[in-house]
Amino acid sequence: MREVQTYMDKLGRTPRRVAAIAGLAVALSLAPSPSSASNLHHATTPPGPCPLTRIAKETMQGFSRRLITCATANWPVPGGAKRAICIARRESGLIPTATSPGGRYLGLFQHAKAYWPSRFKRFVPAAWHLSTSALSGRSNAIVTMRMVRALGGWKASGWPVGSC
Repeated sequence: MREVQTYMDKLGRTPRRVAAIAGLAVALSLAPSPSSASNLHHATTPPGPCPLTRIAKETMQGFSRRLITCATANWPVPGGAKRAICIARRESGLIPTATSPGGRYLGLFQHAKAYWPSRFKRFVPAAWHLSTSALSGRSNAIVTMRMVRALGGWKASGWPVGSC
């Protein structure tokens, strides 16, 4: 033991210093690698477009406007975000959980409840992991913009432009 201590002293390694180096080595081995650290980041960031979160003191209507603006930036539609927001305001008052009397129409753009599952399946890739609910503002806005764009406009998609 004395020989080991003498050898450690020659190297400038005291028992405390050796313990500190060993502790640092253990800590570094437990730290996430850069690749696993980026995986942790992706695990907390929702996949898919428009992964927005509501800002403190932001109204639901304000948040809905941001979701719609993001969706129209990804899938431009006739009249842009201004028209899309106007239509959503007319349909739901910009409340993503709006439901018509009797429950036949749902969400920001008041999609027919009977058609929502097939629209969601058609316009949302599974890899995005979006909520399947028509009452999700994000899902409703994305499905609507993709649908309006694919079908050639608001009227062709079932939403008369009216005063918007």
